[in-house]
Amino acid sequence: MQASTVTAHAVGGPTLLLEYAGLRLLTDPAFDPPGEYPREPHESLRKTAGPAMSPDEVGDVDAVLLSHDHHADNLDGAGRAFLPRAATVITTALGAQRLGGNATGLEPWQSTQLHTPDAGSITVTAVPAQHGPDGTDHLTGPVIGFALHGEGLPSLYVSGDNASLAVVQAIADRLGRFDVAVLFAGGAWVPPISDYVTLTAERAADAARILGVRAAIPNHFDGWAHFTDGFEELEAAFARAGLADRLLPAVPGATVQVELDEAESGR
Repeated sequence: MQASTVTAHAVGGPTLLLEYAGLRLLTDPAFDPPGEYPREPHESLRKTAGPAMSPDEVGDVDAVLLSHDHHADNLDGAGRAFLPRAATVITTALGAQRLGGNATGLEPWQSTQLHTPDAGSITVTAVPAQHGPDGTDHLTGPVIGFALHGEGLPSLYVSGDNASLAVVQAIADRLGRFDVAVLFAGGAWVPPISDYVTLTAERAADAARILGVRAAIPNHFDGWAHFTDGFEELEAAFARAGLADRLLPAVPGATVQVELDEAESGR
């Protein structure tokens, strides 16, 4: 029986190189070195670690899945310079207007197609992401996540910078369960918002349970001072939830792989 594989190379921060359906997909490219990133009129963000792979080591990609373009910890200077190396950049509608070029903008629940090397295709659907507690959208700006589906392929969810389990539940209610989830899970805390603006470790474990995933790939939990949870906290939270076997060790520089046969894929 043929197997379907998702391979993830952890670059660090929000950047993950995914091999899926014969395509190379990159999440939120951020390749700058450590440093301070001003956030007017508030305090700056501090990057504490550089990427585990350089842009040249990543190479050209079929698509960038860009959850949003307006925060430096999701798209920095070197990340912007990388975008022309993608055949397409899929992002928010406003982000595509700002970026131009090869960017395709989607509102939540809109979809686009990517053609695969075997003459098939996958559907990429923009899904909601709430980058903070209720009532803070005017501070954080529009953000999306992504749902990827294809015939005989694992269903794949990429959360983007989402902090809300209600949003995860709404996605599961509308699209069903997923085989694999990439969860942005550092528990980011950024003034002046007095709550988390991405999933904490506990919420990431809850999200994996809600989605019914067979594998959870953590992302965006390292390399910045505003993260409150690292991989150790993720391991502990998934263990408490009885999901320790679902969490993959996608720490920066690591490569992890999920392999599902056709009977398991695309449930």
